[in-house]
Amino acid sequence: MKQSLFKTLAKANKLIFPSYTKRQLDLSKGNSLQLAIIGWRTYVTMRALD
Repeated sequence: MKQSLFKTLAKANKLIFPSYTKRQLDLSKGNSLQLAIIGWRTYVTMRALD
């Protein structure tokens, strides 16, 4: 059940949050909000893959 929740969150993240990879964002120049979004997307993706 936990994995299906994270899979749903991952799909929602893909629709809601921007993809900074496609925008070629340099992580050293990102502001705190951008880094928080990247961290959240990474966390959800890693949990969805487990």
